[in-house]
Amino acid sequence: MTTPPADGRLGIVIATRDRAARLAVTLRHLCALPERPEILVVDNASTDGTRALLARDFPGVRVLALPANHGALARNHGARALDTPYVAFSDDDSWWAPGALGRAAELFDAHPRLGLIAARTLVGPAADPDPLNDVLARSPLGPATDLPGIQVLGFLACGAVVRRSAYLDAGGFHRLLFFGGEETLLAYDLAARGWGVTHCPDVVAHHHPDPAPRTGRPALQRRNELLTAWLRRPVPHALARTGALAAEARGDDQARRALREALARLPAALRERRPLPPHVERAARILEGKAV
Repeated sequence: MTTPPADGRLGIVIATRDRAARLAVTLRHLCALPERPEILVVDNASTDGTRALLARDFPGVRVLALPANHGALARNHGARALDTPYVAFSDDDSWWAPGALGRAAELFDAHPRLGLIAARTLVGPAADPDPLNDVLARSPLGPATDLPGIQVLGFLACGAVVRRSAYLDAGGFHRLLFFGGEETLLAYDLAARGWGVTHCPDVVAHHHPDPAPRTGRPALQRRNELLTAWLRRPVPHALARTGALAAEARGDDQARRALREALARLPAALRERRPLPPHVERAARILEGKAV
């Protein structure tokens, strides 16, 4: 049987840290894709033998070994290291359905303003729909004449495909957030630069997260929601979000940690503050169900 040629339009970036066994499962799925995309693993300074496993079992996979944990910014390093026009992101517990990336490439080819595709994500062995799928599909932003799918301002990083030039133009994932709920800020920044962000349900990702709770994740997400408000949203909105989190912090340890860490980063957020252009701010308010 003849092996199909690699689709030179496509690359995959996987950010990982200390999850070698799960990464191996993911890579077996990705290496079997019919599109044969270039695969780049960006290792966030793992100490569990990840790099040895990659060298031994996946010699065809490129590896970018970082000297320290860069969190979500590992994806930025990976996108810069690739030269494919389209880059899909996987986590070390997620992969793409056969044909999904080929479909994404077709959509990017046909729609020059398209910057990011938010996939339909199926979860676990039963392939249950991720609840976010319905949220994205019901986005009140609706379609645009020059874009496929439905316009959104959110996505799952492990179910996203980007136009590499758009991603780099927007600056990629923001260093201040590091990890946890980092997607909204990138969606804002893409839209602010004129790039389309849409949900295309015929592009499908599979996610097999560890069922055990991830300690501290809620605090990171709430911290980053607040920092995103200070980085891009109007001051009254950011103040209101700060007040709400402060009220919750009186009786909630996770909220207290989120507030403490957000306030520690607030001076940097104010230095890097860049309010959204009016049309993107209107879209953000529509998604929040507020009058515009």
